[in-house]
Amino acid sequence: MKLANDANCFALSEAVDGAAAGVEVVFGVIIGTGAGAGITVHGRVLEGANSIAGEWGHNQLPWPDESEWPGPACYCGQRGCIETFVSGTGMARDHLEVTGVELTAEEIVAAAEQGDEEANSTLIRYDYRLARALTSVINLIDPDVVVFGGGLSNLARIYENIPPLIPKHAFSDEITTRFVPNMHGDSSGVRGAAWLWRKD
Repeated sequence: MKLANDANCFALSEAVDGAAAGVEVVFGVIIGTGAGAGITVHGRVLEGANSIAGEWGHNQLPWPDESEWPGPACYCGQRGCIETFVSGTGMARDHLEVTGVELTAEEIVAAAEQGDEEANSTLIRYDYRLARALTSVINLIDPDVVVFGGGLSNLARIYENIPPLIPKHAFSDEITTRFVPNMHGDSSGVRGAAWLWRKD
């Protein structure tokens, strides 16, 4: 029997024959109701000694400002986890705290597209938080490609706005990491589970 979590399977699917096929190191991010990630190296899932490699969402949001410290309580028992900021529920929580208006992430995006300035400000804060969270990954494992999955991966602004924000905190003068949407959609996790059985 072979087992792996959904984020690992997603990353594997996209690394083997998806949006990140053929590269050495892939960081696969799932951002929806939660925020998870998986890492593949040379087409293999990196599990780690404690089987927690890729648990990106449960690290603290890097370089927090005063409004982000100590951060919201997370179900894992910590405060200020990346997941509490960059998940869809995190975006909704932030919007409610700042504006007093309760909207889902989808409604915030729609409102911003209709010219709502408060909704657009929420998305700008979201962009910067996601960029910082990903910069910490780039500083640590320096992936060739970051592949996005989950409901928020459908936001075109991620691929436009995040790359220019990365250099602010990256420990490099030049960042060549690519940020791409997934190729296989909702099927990617199941496909990755099947790829766990492939032979070398």
